[in-house]
Amino acid sequence: MEEFKSGFVTLIGRTNVGKSTLINLLVGEKVAAIANKVQTTRTAIRGIVNRENSQIIFTDTPGIHKPRTKLSETMLDTSYTSLKDADLVLFLIEATSDEIGRGDRRILEKIKEDKAKTILIINKIDLVKKEKLLKLIDLYSKEYDFEAVIPISATDSKYKEIILNEIEKNLKPRSCIL
Repeated sequence: MEEFKSGFVTLIGRTNVGKSTLINLLVGEKVAAIANKVQTTRTAIRGIVNRENSQIIFTDTPGIHKPRTKLSETMLDTSYTSLKDADLVLFLIEATSDEIGRGDRRILEKIKEDKAKTILIINKIDLVKKEKLLKLIDLYSKEYDFEAVIPISATDSKYKEIILNEIEKNLKPRSCIL
């Protein structure tokens, strides 16, 4: 029998990159609101996945954006603080990006600063050609030593097990958290 693994996994990314859609897919039920409106997630939302050999506690964070109000600043603090508390980070970006934009750059710098164990998730791959996706993978891989890079479409359930298996691989053996 395999060792039991457990840990806290934080999803972080800019607004509207699909964090809430992804956490709902991974947890298997709607735990986070999904809307086209920016900043639908205002606080950290938790979801738990129990598997045969692991327990994963997910935290969906507010999207990273340029703060214009005290509420926005608090939301950003929540997102960045969750990086420090995580055993593993899922950094979500959009496949439609041509470069590392300011928001993604800020997140990447925080990840580097915390030396966070991170999996890069490239969402919305159904919207780009393979060549563009490969360039984006190369661009980000030169910036940080990610545990894995997983291109997905968060609305397609075929990616659920791929992501959960990769997360499980990167968690430490320990007794059940909850």
